Amino acid sequence: MNPKFSVIFLTTLIGAGQGLFVAIFAVETAALFNLLPSPVRPWFFFYGALVAFAFTAAGLVASFFHLGRPARSWRSAAQWRTSWLSREGVMAVATVFPAAVLAVGWVLLESVDGLFALAAALATACALLTLYSTGMIYASLRTIRQWHQPLTAPTYVALGLASGAVLLRLLLTVFGELDAWPAWLAIAALVICAALKWAYWLRIDGELRTYTAEAATGLGHLGKVRPLEPPHTQPNFVMREMGYKVARKHALKLRKAVLVFAFSVPIACLLLSLVPGAHIIGALLAVLSMGLGLAVERWLFFAEAEHVVMPCRPDGPCRPCRGGTFWPTAASRLL
Repeated sequence: MNPKFSVIFLTTLIGAGQGLFVAIFAVETAALFNLLPSPVRPWFFFYGALVAFAFTAAGLVASFFHLGRPARSWRSAAQWRTSWLSREGVMAVATVFPAAVLAVGWVLLESVDGLFALAAALATACALLTLYSTGMIYASLRTIRQWHQPLTAPTYVALGLASGAVLLRLLLTVFGELDAWPAWLAIAALVICAALKWAYWLRIDGELRTYTAEAATGLGHLGKVRPLEPPHTQPNFVMREMGYKVARKHALKLRKAVLVFAFSVPIACLLLSLVPGAHIIGALLAVLSMGLGLAVERWLFFAEAEHVVMPCRPDGPCRPCRGGTFWPTAASRLL
C-alpha cells in the first residue's frame, strides 16, 4: 500500500493516546485492589488524561487529510453493526463518559472508590475495545494478505499499550513519582510487543499467497494462468492506493530500525530512568525513541501490504508463491 503520512500519524497517535488512557485507568483500578500504588496527586489524572486526549485528537485530525470528503465523516458512526471503523469511533466516544465520571471523583472529590472505581474499570474496557477495533479495521480486509492475520489486531493493541506504558512512566516521573514499577511494566510491555511483531513478520513472510490468478479463474489444474491483456486501461483508485512496492533489502533494514528504535533503545532508556538523577531524561528519551520506531513500524506495515489487484513482486512471483520459502530465512538475518 502507498503509505500516507496521515494514516501513519493516525494509527500511531491514536494508539498512543488510547494506550495511555488504558495505563492510567488500569493503574487506578489495580490500586483499588492494592496491586499497585496509586498516584495520590489528584492533578496527575487531569494532566495525564489531557495528554492522552491530545494524542487521540491529533490522530483524528490527521485522519481528515486521508478522507475523500471529510464533511461526511460523521456518517461513519452509523455503520457500527458491520464496520470496524464505525465501532472504533463509537468506542472512542464511549470512553469519554466513564472517564469524565472518574475525573470528577479523582480530581474534584479525591475519591476513587465505589462508583468511581466502576467508572475506571469501564473506561479501561472502552479504551481497550477502541484499540482492538482499530486493529480489526485492517485485520478484517481479506483482500490484503499481510493484514488478514490473527496477529494483526493483538499486535496493534500491544503496541498501543506499550506506548501508553512508556508515556505513563514519563508522566509519573514528571510528577515526582519515582517508583520502579512503571519502568518495569513498560519494559515487560515492550518485550511482549517485540515478540508479537517478530511472530507477525515470520507469519506474513512464510505463507503462500491466498489469491492467485489460477484460483480466481478456476483454471489452475491446467497450469499457469497468464492474462493476455491488462484488466484496466488506466490506474483506478485501488491501484493508486495499493500500487507501492518496498524492496526486500529495504524492508529488512527498516525492520532492524523498528527493533532498535521501538524496542531496544526504549528498554535501555527505561533502565537508565531507574538511575538516581536520570529519571526524567531516561523516560523522555524512551518516549522519543519509541515514537520514531513506531512511525517506521507503521510505514512498513502499510508499505508491505499487497492487495490482490497488484502483482506479488514487480519482477515476478516471490519464492513463497513458487512453493519455496524465503522470508523466514531472510528474517533470521535480523539476529
